[in-house]
Amino acid sequence: MTIAIMQPYLFPYIGYWQLINAVDTFVIYDDVNYINKGYINRNSILINGKSQQITLELIGASQNKLINEIEVGNNSQKLLKTIEMSYKKAPFFEIVFPIISDILNQKEKNLAKFIGYSLEKISTYLEIDTKFIYSSDIKKDNTLKAQNKILDICKRLNASTYINAIGGQKLYCKAQFQEQNIELYFLKTDIMEYKQFKNDFIPYLSIVDVLMFNRIDEAKIMLSQFTKI
Repeated sequence: MTIAIMQPYLFPYIGYWQLINAVDTFVIYDDVNYINKGYINRNSILINGKSQQITLELIGASQNKLINEIEVGNNSQKLLKTIEMSYKKAPFFEIVFPIISDILNQKEKNLAKFIGYSLEKISTYLEIDTKFIYSSDIKKDNTLKAQNKILDICKRLNASTYINAIGGQKLYCKAQFQEQNIELYFLKTDIMEYKQFKNDFIPYLSIVDVLMFNRIDEAKIMLSQFTKI
């Protein structure tokens, strides 16, 4: 079995979805500390031809709390309006906006579950059949840290392969995974461009941008445009 383990991110960029699509089971890493100014509750979209950050308001956010101990705030409608105004003239707005609306209108207040719902909802649209589980639901040794904790989760799920984003090259050692009979790979997203209104292409925006400007079959092709290292 092939797995990936990642913190939940709000409307992450295409590379995150490539990772989800490349594995059998995707573990939503919700019982680790929240990171201030990270991408857990924010991302970038296209506003007036420029990359602009949107942020989901949180209640009681702190790096001393686990992600699943934090609640979502009350600015979901503001975010929805910003997305609507920014993409209402995009070619696939009528198809994609109801999905974004459903996500931001959900009643869930737990941050991890709120984002987890969004990951599953968008995966369904992209026809990704990967299984999602929360790390907090896995019986494991929570005294372990960093790579050792990841290895523990892999072994408990009987994983034969672990895939991480390219940034994980500095965090994980292939030799130590091989010692546990687990293959370790890193996913590097290829450079890809698509038409965004009439402006010059701006890369690394949220999946919202990808879906607003691309047909579902085009977005699915993007899911395989990566190099496995």
